[in-house]
Amino acid sequence: MPEASGGHEVGLILLAVALILLVAKLGGHVFESLGMPAVLGELLGGILLGNLTLLGLDWFEFLRHDMALEVLAEIGIIFLLFTIGLESKLSELLRVGLSSLLVAALGVIAPFFLGFFVSQWFLPEAATLVHVFIGATLCATSVGITGRVLRDIGKLDTDEARIILGAAVIDDVLGLIILAVVTGSISAANAGTTFSTDAIVFILFKALMFFVGAVVIGLFVSPHLFRIASRLRGSGMLLAAALIFCFGLSALSALIGLAPIVGAFAAGLALDEIHYQDFLDRGEHRIEHVIEPITSFMVPIFFVLMGIKVDLSTLARGDILGFAAVLTLVAVIGKQICGLGVLVPGANRLAVGLGMIPRGEVGLIFAGIGASLVLAGEPVIAPPIYSAVVFMVIVTTLVTPPVLAWSLARGDRGEKASWADQDSESG
Repeated sequence: MPEASGGHEVGLILLAVALILLVAKLGGHVFESLGMPAVLGELLGGILLGNLTLLGLDWFEFLRHDMALEVLAEIGIIFLLFTIGLESKLSELLRVGLSSLLVAALGVIAPFFLGFFVSQWFLPEAATLVHVFIGATLCATSVGITGRVLRDIGKLDTDEARIILGAAVIDDVLGLIILAVVTGSISAANAGTTFSTDAIVFILFKALMFFVGAVVIGLFVSPHLFRIASRLRGSGMLLAAALIFCFGLSALSALIGLAPIVGAFAAGLALDEIHYQDFLDRGEHRIEHVIEPITSFMVPIFFVLMGIKVDLSTLARGDILGFAAVLTLVAVIGKQICGLGVLVPGANRLAVGLGMIPRGEVGLIFAGIGASLVLAGEPVIAPPIYSAVVFMVIVTTLVTPPVLAWSLARGDRGEKASWADQDSESG
């Protein structure tokens, strides 16, 4: 019967979500216990789940291509980018120094071109847009991972931390604009539009205008939206208003050919506490706290699903493993060039470059979008290439905490030694 069939399908989805959450929370617990980001535990848990076929167990193969889970994962990543936007205050973004801006610019340009040329070298038969997309996956920096490391080692109030965090936020903005340009170019190519410089300039202009327009309009619209919501009776009005604003801009972003996450990030960036002060005055929590339970449920689905799609057998191929290794190497080198943009006297340039290395959740978002996009009937990021990109994300995320802590501690020792020398000379 249809009802039974539908009930069976719903039951499978519920079982799948329960399994994904179990894997995510167990993996997150293990990695947080080791002092590592929980996102790595979620990702590696998904990789383990998705590669049980190597042991002859194919029970979870349906998770790779289930559309309901894909939709949940997409909504989860919209929540994540909305949260990142909320935490990236527009006033702070506009106030960052010249060093942060230069570090961010170098941290986008150098990895992009390095990734592009490595892709051309290893994938000579692939379309130009494939190389462009792979270059784009190397651009972003994980604000959350670097920020957590700096906080854990007590360095959030240093010049290096301010430069890194400011540059990482700008990196995310520039990365999302590049993503918008690349996805728009792919859509144009699929529609038969000639891939030209004019087309790229138009898409870039459209992306910039949407991003700036969404933030500016949001600054004027959101206060009225929340004022109206505060006058309505019923519970959950703050959450509803926040989601209407976020989903509205995400949908508008998608309708004009950009990634929905661009709209979600812009929505978070445009919102400020003063816009919903009426809710705060009557004792309600900030939006970040209101949506946190939903985010903690939805976002892990995305990361576990990204892990499930990794096919470890492809890394047994010498060419793919070589591509993954070289891509990881240039991902690290590209961010070291960032140090050249540090203008603050006495700042630790090496620490700034190391702090910009982790791609974390942002790199996974790019890889996931690339795997879902189609160019000339083929995925932009094919499964073997996707596995290589995820390999790069894992390594850059794992290596950052210890090397950044080492670099900053080394700088502290050098500073103490310098002061000791000065004391001995004065003595």
